[in-house]
This record gives sequence, C-alpha cells and structure tokens, in this order.
Amino acid sequence: QVKFVESGGGLVQSGGSLRLSCVASGVDFSSYFTGWIRQGPGRERELVARTDSDNDIYVEEGVKGRFTISRDYAKNAVFLQMNNLNEEDTGLYYCFFGNYRGQGIQVTVSS
Repeated sequence: QVKFVESGGGLVQSGGSLRLSCVASGVDFSSYFTGWIRQGPGRERELVARTDSDNDIYVEEGVKGRFTISRDYAKNAVFLQMNNLNEEDTGLYYCFFGNYRGQGIQVTVSS
C-alpha cells in the first residue's frame, strides 16, 4: 500500500519561508519522477516543480529563484524549500511520485 506523509505547511507572513516534505512508503520510487503541484483558491492546478531520476529539474517560472526542489532517494522523499513567499503562493500543495499523489498540505501566506 502506497502512503505519503506530507509536512511543513502552515501559515506564514509574506516574505517568509516554509519547507515542505513528503515521505513515501510502499513502493521504491527511486526510478520515478517526483515533484509538487498546487492549487490556489479559484485557480487551476499547476505544476510547481519536478525532478526525475536523472536529476533533471523543472521549476515553474513564477517561483524560479524562490523555490527549490530536492529529493532523498534513500528516504523515498521529496522536498520543496519555499522562500520569499507571497499571497499568490497560497494553496493546497500535493507531492507526487509518478502517477501517485499525496493528500495535499495547506500553505497560507498572509500579507
């Protein structure tokens, strides 16, 4: 059974930082691409960042220079360091490994 434990979300003031973590179990995801998607209030779901097993990285244009994705193969984990957050970053963030997706974790940025 595949399980995800997402953590690190919460409420932060504009300009602040959060680090999201997602630890997966049940499957060895080391050969899978992984990353984070988000859905803000009234907005469509969007890919935030992604990395594959060759460590190629994609980061959405609007978060470049502020968000960093990383993974720990040994821990079956993926992380998202988010700096200089603004209100547009508010939303539900989901980690994914291949076609598997976590349950989501809330990030709220206040002015």
